[in-house]
Amino acid sequence: MAELAQGLSRQGLKVQVFAGQPGYAYDRSLAPQREVVDGVMVRRTRTSRLWPQRIRGRAVGGLLYCLRSLVKLLHPARRGDLVLVTTEPPYLPVLAYLLHRLFKQPYLCVVYDLYPEVAVALRVVPKTHGLARLWNWLNCLTWRNAEAIVVLSRTMKQRIVDQCPEISDKISVIHNWADPGLIYPRPKADNWFAHQHGLTQVFTVLYSGNMGRCHDLDTVMATAQALRHAPVKFVFVGGGAKRQPCADRAQAAGLTNCLFLPYQSKGDLPYSLTACDLSLVSLVPGVEGLVAPSKLYSSLAAGRPVAAICETHSYLRSLLAEGGFGRAFSNGDSKGLADFIHTLMADPALVKQMGDRGRSYMQQKFTPEQGVLRYVEVVESCLYGPMPAPAAHASPPTKAAASRL
Repeated sequence: MAELAQGLSRQGLKVQVFAGQPGYAYDRSLAPQREVVDGVMVRRTRTSRLWPQRIRGRAVGGLLYCLRSLVKLLHPARRGDLVLVTTEPPYLPVLAYLLHRLFKQPYLCVVYDLYPEVAVALRVVPKTHGLARLWNWLNCLTWRNAEAIVVLSRTMKQRIVDQCPEISDKISVIHNWADPGLIYPRPKADNWFAHQHGLTQVFTVLYSGNMGRCHDLDTVMATAQALRHAPVKFVFVGGGAKRQPCADRAQAAGLTNCLFLPYQSKGDLPYSLTACDLSLVSLVPGVEGLVAPSKLYSSLAAGRPVAAICETHSYLRSLLAEGGFGRAFSNGDSKGLADFIHTLMADPALVKQMGDRGRSYMQQKFTPEQGVLRYVEVVESCLYGPMPAPAAHASPPTKAAASRL
C-alpha cells in the first residue's frame, strides 16, 4: 500500500492516507502520527497496536480504527474525490458504504482477503452462522455501491462474481508486485545473510512471510522430515499462528535441517530472499480465491525457482505454467516436493534457468510501475467513467493531476 500510494502521487494524484501503526510484521517503535512521505500525507492512529498478535485484540483494534477513520472522514477535505479502502481490517468497506450513504462519497474497494469466507473455510465460523450470513449481505451491499473493485487473482474475482454476479464488469484483477530494483539475484557466496546463517554450502529451501492459518506448512514439514538426512536446509522466515507449532514439531522430531528466523527488515529482504536455492509458496485446501500469497512476487524478483503447494484449480498453477519458473504440488504431496528438490540439487543449471525465467516473467508483468498504472486506470474510471478511445494524432488527456484520493 505504501508503494501504491507513493506511485499514485508520482502519477499526479493528491493522496492522503489514514493508517494504523506498523506492527503486523515488525517489532518497531511508534511511527509519527503525522508526516509527509514522498508527497503523500500520512496520518496514523495507535489503536491498531492493541493486542496485534491476538485474534480478538486485532478485531477490537480494527473496529476502533474504523471508528477513528469515520471521524477523520467526516471532514470533506479528507474524503477527497475518491476513498480507497482495503479489506484490512475486513469490515473497513462498510465504512466506505456509510460515507456513500451520508455524503454520496465515491469509493473503491481493494480486496486482499475475502471474509467471512476465509473464516468459514478455516472452520472458525459455520457457513450458516448468522454472523457469516450478515457479513455476506454487507459484502454484496458494499460491492454493489462501489465505483470499482480490485482483486488480486482471477480466482478471487470468480469467488465474488459467484456471490454477486451483477458486479462482474466493475471488478479488475491487479496482481501484487515486487520491486526488481530493490530485490535482484545475487550469489549466495556474496550474500552476508547466507554466510551469517551457514547457507552458502547447502541447498536451501526458503519459506519467507506469514505462517498463518491459510498456509500449508504441514506439507513443508513432512518434506523436511523426508529429507532430514539430505544436504538440505529449510529456512522459515517470518511469523504467524503456525510458526511456533512448526518449530515445536521440528524440535520434537529432531529436525536439525530446519531453521526458524523472525521477520526481516525491508532493508534486509534483498539478502534474505536470495539466500536460498528454492522458494516456497503454499495455501491450504479451501482458501483458493480467498487469499493471494504476495510472497510469490518477491521470490520471482530474487531470481529463484518457486515450488507452490496449492489446489489443482489455483491461479498459481497457471502462472507457473505460463512462466516456467517452478513446479506446483498438491497439498500433502511431500514426496513430489522432495523429488523436485532432489532434481534441483542435481542440476544447478536448471535452478538458474528457472530463476531467470521467473525474474523475466515478473519484470514483464508484475513491477510496481505496471501495477500503479493499472490502479490509475481504475481510479480515473471511477472519477470520470470509461475513457473513450483517443482520436488519431490526439494527445491523451491527463486527468490524474486534478484527482484527490
